[in-house]
Amino acid sequence: MPVSRSRIAVAEAIGTFVLVLGGAGTAVLATGGFFGEGSVGVLGVALAFGLSLLVMAYAIGNISGCHINPAVTVGLVLARKLSPRELPTYLAGQVVGGIAGGLAIWAIAAGAAGGFDPGPANFAVNGWGELSPGGFSLASVAITEILLTALLVFVVLSTTHRRFVPVAGGLAVGLTLTLIHLISIPISNTSVNPVRSLGVAVFAGGDALVQLWAFVVFPLVGAALGALAWMFLDEPEREPEVGVIDLEGADGEAEVRPPPTIRT
Repeated sequence: MPVSRSRIAVAEAIGTFVLVLGGAGTAVLATGGFFGEGSVGVLGVALAFGLSLLVMAYAIGNISGCHINPAVTVGLVLARKLSPRELPTYLAGQVVGGIAGGLAIWAIAAGAAGGFDPGPANFAVNGWGELSPGGFSLASVAITEILLTALLVFVVLSTTHRRFVPVAGGLAVGLTLTLIHLISIPISNTSVNPVRSLGVAVFAGGDALVQLWAFVVFPLVGAALGALAWMFLDEPEREPEVGVIDLEGADGEAEVRPPPTIRT
C-alpha cells in the first residue's frame, strides 16, 4: 500500500529530530563544561549519532526509509532509487526536524545552573579554523566531508539491493555513521548532513551561520560521488517475469516473485 507524502514528511521530521537531539544533544549536554572530566568524549558522541540513526532506521524505515539527511535523499534520487518528485517531501520533513532538534537542545541547556550561552563554541556546530575542534583548514574539512558523505551514501545504497538482508540495514548504516564521527569529529565536528548543521547553526549564530554553506555544499557533492561509485559497482538485478520461478533468490533457493509494488 502506498505511503502518503504527509506520513513520509512526519516520519522524516521525527527521525531527524531524534538524530539531532541524540547526537548533537550528547555533544552539548554530555561533554565539555557540563561534565568536565566526566565527559563522554569523542567516542560517546560518535556512538550517540550512530545509535540515533540505528534506532530510527528500525522505527521509521518502513514508512520513509529513514533518510533523515538531505545528502542521503539526493544520493538515492541520483541512483534512481527514489523519484525526484519525492525530494521536496523529504527535505521539508528533514529541515523541520533538524531545527526542532536544535531548539530542544537549547531549551534543555538553558536550564543549566549558571545559564547557557548557545554560541558557536558551545553548541556542537560544524566549521573550520576556529570552529574546528582541531583547528583544521577549509580544504581539510572539504575533503573530509565529501569523502565521508560519499561513504555514508554508498553504504545506504548497498542496503537497497534485494540480496542485502533487510533487517541488517539499520545496523550497517548506524555503525557507518559511528565510524564517520570517530574519524571526523576532530576535523569538522562532523556534519555529512546539511540539516544536522542547520539545526544547531540557526541557534548558535555568528560564524556558524557564516560557514554553514560548506556543510550544505560538501555533503551534497559527497552524495553525488557516493551514488556514482555505487552505480559503477552495482550488479544489475535481473527481474524475472511475474510468476516465473527465480533460481537466483537471496538464499540461493528457488523462489516465486510476486508482482512488484510501485509506490506513488
